[in-house]
Amino acid sequence: MSHFTFLSAGESHGPQLTVIVTGVPAGVRLDRERINRDLARRQHGYGRGGRMKIEHDEIEIVGGVRGGETLGSPIAISIRNADFKNWEAAMGVWEVDANEAHKRRVHAPRPGHVDLIGGMKYDRRDLRDVLERASARETASRVAAGAIAKELLRAFGIELRSGVVSIGPAGDPDRATTWDDLGAVDDDSPMRAVDRDAEAAMVAEVDKAREAGETLGGTIVAAAHNVPIGLGSYVQWNEKLDGRIAQAILSIHAVKAVAIGDGVAAAQRVGSEVHDPIYFDEEHRYHRTSNRAGGLEGGVTNGQDVVVRAYMKPISTLRRGLPSVDIETHEPHRSQWERSDVTAVPACGVVCEAMLAIALADAMREKFGGDSLGEMRGNFEGYVARVGEY
Repeated sequence: MSHFTFLSAGESHGPQLTVIVTGVPAGVRLDRERINRDLARRQHGYGRGGRMKIEHDEIEIVGGVRGGETLGSPIAISIRNADFKNWEAAMGVWEVDANEAHKRRVHAPRPGHVDLIGGMKYDRRDLRDVLERASARETASRVAAGAIAKELLRAFGIELRSGVVSIGPAGDPDRATTWDDLGAVDDDSPMRAVDRDAEAAMVAEVDKAREAGETLGGTIVAAAHNVPIGLGSYVQWNEKLDGRIAQAILSIHAVKAVAIGDGVAAAQRVGSEVHDPIYFDEEHRYHRTSNRAGGLEGGVTNGQDVVVRAYMKPISTLRRGLPSVDIETHEPHRSQWERSDVTAVPACGVVCEAMLAIALADAMREKFGGDSLGEMRGNFEGYVARVGEY
């Protein structure tokens, strides 16, 4: 059975991020500019910190691709950390300057972050050894892997989009959002907001939070279009695609809840207001006029847009700090501040796209297999023809 998977390595201020992507069939044409565009989109958004002015992320593919086309072997990707030159004395792989390491040492863990429990779990007394890997800098690896997944999905006509529906109290976290709504999102706008009229209020909330030394979370909608019927399965709990998508989205830094389709809102309605009626005619065959289920029923895609709503908490790093404890003295201490964002909700949308693409690419590989894109496409076309006659 074929699977699309990826493995990442690297620390936030280490030399580079490294990504190994497996399960891509031979013959997929990659677009370097499109992949780098996704990396640039991840760095965008009002409320980002100073790190975004230092890094100009671009992929360097060092294996698995020749002449812009995949070979069927693992794809090796590196993304250089430009900031490493400022941290090399403290973050060197073989040698570390004791004075620099001491200056950069983290000993007062941040509530809401993995600093304390990571130090306890891995027996590290400098919590930098934990936060460097736990940092959201790792999401650049996900976006790179997701961009490869998108290139595979694009070969089958599947597209992905995302947009922000709320930041802090501004906007509407329950806003109904269509594929066309997401298509109208301006990637170069400050917040990548679905509702442009709400964008000024979102910016104002970020400014207010910055002045108060606070951070903000928000809500993102991500969707996939032209997804075929039948990805995933209802026969085992771990084969249900909605569960796999939810795990992928919940694994994103600071995302604490996820909904498929109307999800949360559906829990407050009666059944006739939740389920999508089924119709049939010779022109459209089986079809629906609503998509409250978000494109999945029983863990299986039903041919409609797959729609995911992600809820991101405020970032754990507050400039003014929160009550914490010095792990050496056990005395009260304000949590330490690491250079960070006020909010990263617009960027999180791009990461949501990546993780949704990875989950769907994996389901496509599982369903249609094939060592080459041609073989996979033949299996896909045969299946789609059969389903279309049902």
